[in-house]
Amino acid sequence: MEARAINRYIGSSPRKMRLVIDLIRGKSVDEALHILHFSPKHASKVAEKVLRSAVSNLQNQDGGGRLEPEQMVVKAVSVDGAMIMKRISPAPMGRAFRIRKRSNHLTIVVAAKEEAAPASKQKPVKKEEPKPVKKAEKKEEPKAAKKEASKAVAKEEPKTAKKEEPKPAKKESAGKKTK
Repeated sequence: MEARAINRYIGSSPRKMRLVIDLIRGKSVDEALHILHFSPKHASKVAEKVLRSAVSNLQNQDGGGRLEPEQMVVKAVSVDGAMIMKRISPAPMGRAFRIRKRSNHLTIVVAAKEEAAPASKQKPVKKEEPKPVKKAEKKEEPKAAKKEASKAVAKEEPKTAKKEEPKPAKKESAGKKTK
């Protein structure tokens, strides 16, 4: 079971909000609330408000019952860019600089922790190892493999032929030759 809360058009840049949000992603709700409450960043106050709203939404669902924050986890959080207000600031020599006032949308999804199922008392099933194949039980090789093997044997030189030994290379002196 999960619930979400969305806050739109927050008056801070998405980059600043993501710094705060990355701290709580995947944590338990109780731990995330402590992190946000004691964080010195301005964006953490807004994120804490949205997280509390998501927790309340989960508690008020039909099948939600009365869950405690320790039994919930922050499943997903996302920060999306919203509209950008463009303003003009005067600059020297009659010029103007553009100021971009950014905003963002914050979405937090919380879910109830899934309790681990009790371990069964049965022993784990062992996998059987394959038995080694005996020589008599080996299957015959395919005909194509036999042909290749016979060609390889035919290409080899007969054992009775003498192999030529490589002749030693003549050593040249590094300096000039004198006669």
